[in-house]
Amino acid sequence: MRASRGSEAEVEERRQAVLRHVAQEGEIRIAELAGRMHVSVMTMHRDLDNLHERQLLRKGRGVATAFSNVAMESALRFRENAQVEVKTAIADALVAEVAPGDTVLIDCGSTLFPLARRLATVDGIRVITNSLRIAYLLAASPAEVTLLGDRFYEDFESCAGPGTRRQLQDIRATVAFVTATSISAGRLFHPVREYADNKQAYLQAADRAVLAVDHSKFGRTATYPYGDVGGYDLLVTDSATPESELRPVRDLGVEVRTVEVRADGPQS
Repeated sequence: MRASRGSEAEVEERRQAVLRHVAQEGEIRIAELAGRMHVSVMTMHRDLDNLHERQLLRKGRGVATAFSNVAMESALRFRENAQVEVKTAIADALVAEVAPGDTVLIDCGSTLFPLARRLATVDGIRVITNSLRIAYLLAASPAEVTLLGDRFYEDFESCAGPGTRRQLQDIRATVAFVTATSISAGRLFHPVREYADNKQAYLQAADRAVLAVDHSKFGRTATYPYGDVGGYDLLVTDSATPESELRPVRDLGVEVRTVEVRADGPQS
């Protein structure tokens, strides 16, 4: 069997692959997982212990079990380590939309975490967000950070609700960066109604609105539809997004910018 040691990044990559296997099967024996991943059963137990402690799956006697699809769809802990290279490339494109002195409104999606890290180097900006994680990412930066409040949703590590929307009515941002859980033929969907309503309110609070979505969100729907992408000025995605999904976006008059992710790093 292949040696199980490796860098921290390699170990995390393997654990994410394990999580995908478990999610696809629903339940799978630990010995079978070890065989699929070409590691020892002991190494697989360590990987599963780590994923269990992070509440990414359930580890039982001899088996690993996935959470429900609904839980995996909504919880930030499942999404944060997915498509990391793509999110990094998208962030490189997004940061070009910000100038020193801007007021920047940032949504709570994990797609925007790399952007928050880059904004820490931009002088004189004010950041307004409903995301506790983004506020923490900017805590040591010179940026002035305002956290929008209302009901706190643990799965999203952020706030949403009518109180958040009322606060947005009193804000005027230079640019808003918003994510989407699901897009199909230019239409937008979210599994939680309060977040669907929040995202619409973001558009009204900024001079320019940018939608940041990786290819995995296209061609999908969720419980609550909330209009289409026509209210955005720019969509930033990666080159793996099907043209059949981008055509309706362009038809709505929205500029589309794609980034490529190669083995040697992101490319514009």
